Amino acid sequence: MKRAFARTATLTAALLASGAEALPDRKALAQTADRPGVAQADHPYAGLWVTEDGRVRHELLPNNRYVEARGSREKAYQGRYRVTGDHIDYWDDTGFTADGDFIDGVLHHGGMILHRRR
Repeated sequence: MKRAFARTATLTAALLASGAEALPDRKALAQTADRPGVAQADHPYAGLWVTEDGRVRHELLPNNRYVEARGSREKAYQGRYRVTGDHIDYWDDTGFTADGDFIDGVLHHGGMILHRRR
């Protein structure tokens, strides 16, 4: 256990020294995901975002959680998100991370273009 921690600490230090940004750890994310007062319900991007063909759907919930549906899989991915300005960061519950940008009212994420559906 100590050896694994030392490797992780060394890798983290190397990444930070190279200028890479550190992402919050999963435990910290889990502790803040549903805390009152942390939600971004007032930001203009909360709601449903859908690809033109309707195959991919991102629901940005007001408690900083998201649910992504793909085709007939209504809960293909779930996790936490954070909007900073026009940028969105995603942390999937399985540990996967992703991001995107809102440009002229359109969400650009992972090579997809999602439009707001009200």
